[in-house]
Amino acid sequence: LTVALGFCIERVAYKPLRSAPRMSVMISAIGVSYLLQNTATYVTGGQPMIYPSLPFLSDTITVAGTSIKWVVLTQLINHTKIGMAMRAVAKDFETSQLMGIKINSVISITFIIGSALAAVGSMLYFTTYSSVVPTVGSMPGLKAFVAAVFGGIGSIPGAVIGAFLIGICENFVKILPFEGATTFVDAFTFALLIIILVFKPTGLFGEKATDKV
Repeated sequence: LTVALGFCIERVAYKPLRSAPRMSVMISAIGVSYLLQNTATYVTGGQPMIYPSLPFLSDTITVAGTSIKWVVLTQLINHTKIGMAMRAVAKDFETSQLMGIKINSVISITFIIGSALAAVGSMLYFTTYSSVVPTVGSMPGLKAFVAAVFGGIGSIPGAVIGAFLIGICENFVKILPFEGATTFVDAFTFALLIIILVFKPTGLFGEKATDKV
């Protein structure tokens, strides 16, 4: 269902904005996120619902298990035809189109893969909680974006390492020896992001963009 929803959203909210300024695409994304939250709130009544216990996912997730998923995604991006097309489109949209790459198909497949990973990520995250509400995914989703920027947009290993670093730092903040330290966990995450971007705007592993003359 998440994959189908992601595909439909790409067709309705993003495809018509291919040639629009990036700010328009961002505003559309924000609008879609609130539409999804409000629709889920209307359907469920906004009441907390019990998250089911899922086999295997409810158990402790080992680092080795996470590494396998990371390697599979990296191999897909770096060693397959569709992965090469994704990297080409991300690097130069117009030139990729001139070289015969079907832009719309590549972007749709990217949304499908991203939606599938979002579904898996939500299951891994919410199996540790007894109940969920429609708006509870906002902060984890925002922190996932922060992790990607922190590690470097376009770098899968960077996003993974960025997520681990943010998680480790947040746990250090929680154990600080003063009352109410947990209140500042989210603020610390975004403050850390600002510091990183001030000294390294492309993130930890992002490539510096250069304009050829």
